[in-house]
Amino acid sequence: MNISIFGLGYVGCISLGCLAKNGHSVIGVDTESLKIDLVNKGLPTIIEKDIDAIIQESWQQGRISATNDIDKAIANSDVSIICVGTPPTKEGHLNLDFIFSTASQIGQALKKKTTFHTIAIRSTVLPGTNEKYGEIIEKTAQKRRNIDFAIVSNPEFLREGTAVNDYYNPPVTVLGSDSEKGLEMMASIYSQINAPIEKTDIKEAEIIKYVNNSYHALKITFANEVGNICKKLGIDSHRVMEIFGMDKQLNISTYYFKPGFAYGGSCLPKDLGALNTLAHDLYLDVPVLNAIERSNENQKKNAIRLIESLNKRKVLVLGISFKLGTDDLRFSPIIDVIQELLGKGYEIKLIDNYVELSRIVGKNRSYIMERLPHIANLLTKDIQKSIEWAEVIVITHKEKTFLNLSFDTSKKIVDLTCIDCYKNHLNYHGLNW
Repeated sequence: MNISIFGLGYVGCISLGCLAKNGHSVIGVDTESLKIDLVNKGLPTIIEKDIDAIIQESWQQGRISATNDIDKAIANSDVSIICVGTPPTKEGHLNLDFIFSTASQIGQALKKKTTFHTIAIRSTVLPGTNEKYGEIIEKTAQKRRNIDFAIVSNPEFLREGTAVNDYYNPPVTVLGSDSEKGLEMMASIYSQINAPIEKTDIKEAEIIKYVNNSYHALKITFANEVGNICKKLGIDSHRVMEIFGMDKQLNISTYYFKPGFAYGGSCLPKDLGALNTLAHDLYLDVPVLNAIERSNENQKKNAIRLIESLNKRKVLVLGISFKLGTDDLRFSPIIDVIQELLGKGYEIKLIDNYVELSRIVGKNRSYIMERLPHIANLLTKDIQKSIEWAEVIVITHKEKTFLNLSFDTSKKIVDLTCIDCYKNHLNYHGLNW
């Protein structure tokens, strides 16, 4: 396939070489004559393992060239991949001037083209960029999106030092577009890549790189804070984190990575608090660990604000233990929500098939009696009558008897656990989806 690469910096140079190695004919486009000259001599524009040999070989075979002539590049390619920089501004925003200037330039070039053209945005951009990019091209080229051209969001996951290996072996290739033709075109380009191709919504594709890198930054900072605590105690921090990484069921896994309600229970709040207190006693500042509880409290407040925004006073809560399948009410986050709503005059009914007050003993009983002393008056077993009574149904557990219930369209559903079967209900409200 004939491909043009806009921007011959880090991502552009890697893309240029690796696509050519896979047999494509690739034209690099840049405003800097030095980069153009380097590529036209079979040389890379960056220092990176293996890329020099890849570009030299493909150049010798006639599959690589570079130019500053955008009309030429567009006329001689079916796909354009945008790899220009998106540097931060002084205020912390992204400078998208280079991105949108390529849109105008490509739009001008597309005026003269009669065949369908696909544009893939490889640069790291914020959600909404794809849409605006298409608008600029439509206005400039006088062409119609998804009829004359397509825009595909295609984030890269390259690390300096291992970029070539990362290009050929990414964890996933993400493609986001509203054009099936554009998606198929890009999927065919990546058919030789050793990774699954995930076709998704445009904005999901645009935000995933930010989510990835923010989590990577969090991992580094978390490990550093753990290391600082361990050093003060004379503990081998690398050994601790080595053992931490051995747990592939919870620690290094997709477990817990589901947006939803706050955490609770007898372990997480207690142990996080203990580690924070230990750090404080050692005169260590651990801002990441300190912020976890505050963020968790914010999620409870988000649930309260969502319920309040519905302007109804009769609330049925389905599930009150901290976790499905247990009667443990200690630090259950929904208890704090119920307390707050009761204090504001809401009428509340509670249903939990695992909670029997007569069987709750010890600290579990003292915890709930301290916070909801009249819980016996709130608990009920009659789910159908309670649904008829309620104006708002808050669901906290994916308990079988809470699924596929029949709700009148006037009932407002607040879902704290992401239950698919209710998402088409007229008055459905997910907590953070």
